[in-house]
Amino acid sequence: MFRITGEYQGTIDDKGRIKLPSGLVKQLSEQGITLNFVVNRGFEKCLMIYPKTVWDQKANEVDRLNLYDPVQRQFVRYFYRGATEINADATDRLLIPKNLSEHASIQKEIVLYAYRNQIELWDAQMYKDELANEPAQFSELAAKVFGGGSENQSNSKD
Repeated sequence: MFRITGEYQGTIDDKGRIKLPSGLVKQLSEQGITLNFVVNRGFEKCLMIYPKTVWDQKANEVDRLNLYDPVQRQFVRYFYRGATEINADATDRLLIPKNLSEHASIQKEIVLYAYRNQIELWDAQMYKDELANEPAQFSELAAKVFGGGSENQSNSKD
């Protein structure tokens, strides 16, 4: 598995294109990842951009779900709904489908947030709003995910 990281500001042009930041292109190319992607809706009000190889792995997992189970079928529909293959052009731009950019309320200013092996695409103001409560939420999440907090610390002394 490869790993990318970074937070990049940019813009979306009138044709719906975004420019991949050179730092992100460098990280991908150094790890042998081509600039072929799948973009789709994220869990929050953002878009997810997956390198095609990562999308294929995720799709293989989703394809194992039982379509006779209504909950799993609903998840499969949501997972694939809107998914679109996009490829960088000669100047490292990606054309974001209008229906997806509207879903994420993307205006002009954007943020690309790369982590693990995927990239979130946010409207800059939506991203700023999402981060507004981050310090408190991050602390609470860390305690839930990794344990800790006064209760777990007191138990570890026993």
